[in-house]
Amino acid sequence: MFLTVTTTHQPASDLGFLLHKHPGRVQSFELSAGQAHVFYPEASDERCTAALMLEVDPVALVRGKAGSGDGFTLGQYVNDRPYAASSLLSVAVKEVFRTALTGRCKSHPELAASAIPLDIRVPACPGGVDLVRRMFEPLGWTVEATVLPLDPEFPQWGDSRYVDLRLTGELRLADALNHVYVLLPVLDNAKHYWVGEEEIDKLVRAGGDWLAGHPEKELITRRYLAHRRALTTAALTRLAEVDDSEPEEIDNALAAPTVLNAPDRPVPLAEQRRGTIMAVLRSLGARSVGDFGCGEGALVRDLLAERSVERIVAADVSARALQVAARKLRLERMSERERARLELLQSSLTYRDDRLAGLDAAVLMEVVEHVDPPRLQALERTVFEFAAPGAVVVTTPNREYNVRFESLPAGKLRHRDHRFEWTRAEFRAWADRVANNHGYSVRMLPVGSDDPEVGPATQLALFTKGGAA
Repeated sequence: MFLTVTTTHQPASDLGFLLHKHPGRVQSFELSAGQAHVFYPEASDERCTAALMLEVDPVALVRGKAGSGDGFTLGQYVNDRPYAASSLLSVAVKEVFRTALTGRCKSHPELAASAIPLDIRVPACPGGVDLVRRMFEPLGWTVEATVLPLDPEFPQWGDSRYVDLRLTGELRLADALNHVYVLLPVLDNAKHYWVGEEEIDKLVRAGGDWLAGHPEKELITRRYLAHRRALTTAALTRLAEVDDSEPEEIDNALAAPTVLNAPDRPVPLAEQRRGTIMAVLRSLGARSVGDFGCGEGALVRDLLAERSVERIVAADVSARALQVAARKLRLERMSERERARLELLQSSLTYRDDRLAGLDAAVLMEVVEHVDPPRLQALERTVFEFAAPGAVVVTTPNREYNVRFESLPAGKLRHRDHRFEWTRAEFRAWADRVANNHGYSVRMLPVGSDDPEVGPATQLALFTKGGAA
């Protein structure tokens, strides 16, 4: 693993004082995961670069660990851990640059407290282009991320999940290092060690000055704490105290009895849902898409990242939700061209709105279950008769799957605002009736793994107008 920090603040070689590592020699450190080395490829008054290289021994990580039934399978030894940025590199940053992370420098206290031009590069960073932008851009970084091929010798294999990441900006070095320390394991969405309550203290200590106001604080917190709900709730509560907000305002989906993730899944159900929807839209070749009931804009962000989508209509009945979406999408920072692709509309799906008409596809992601059953017919006419897009994608919880959520009391719905939750048969009956009444065909798809007994956690219906779905 490799990470570099460069500055052009003159004299640039003062970077050695801030990092507490002399530019004139190579220094090595023994870590539990391997050996870390710090050296300076360049060190002049005009430009200085410090490099951190971590040599990981994947065999040593596994050897001697008790209680792992697959501890000696091939997958334990052949993996990306020696090469791609992860919690291993994050720990190395903490151990090697411990004093720099605190912002202390007795010899240059004013410099340590000042924002200086910085250029940080991680040549193999997991997470993808969209995610790294969402993580770092709100913190003041200019992000350059180049997708890396799975294997340059075999281009037909396609792209990998890694990017060559470069961050540039003017920040305190301590802030920059803390950003990297927290976000590298978040991007990797895994940690190489057990996550317990002490991780909350680490997160608040490293991110307290910036995480509370980050638009992706919920996602960062969940991933950093390995999707452990109790820890996530506790951390969000502490972060709410930092930014003087109520905990429920940070993520109202955390209020019981909400279920955010399917059990034993490394990828949150919400991300699986959006990924499935995006795959369906790509298969349709949709160039104009409506996100009906867009909420705070999670799917809109994915649509903006899809260059083939030329027009996006994001509609929600809640003016507050639209305001939050505009803030999270950083509407004011969009280029004129990007802004022209997006329309944010306040609109109710139970009343005809001609502004919603003329689209290739419309998405109702986890919307119908929030509508009172007597108003469903009005929603059906608004979407399928008046707006009448070429295709409609509807997702909704599968009630049969609720027994798989150990934290959900029997008979309870997944969210306090749900008016109902359908079984697979009930959703199929509704979808067939709507399709027949409005000239669509319909196909049912699972989101995530399809449990042989109770089906998928989320069910999806794809309606296609005037043809086979």
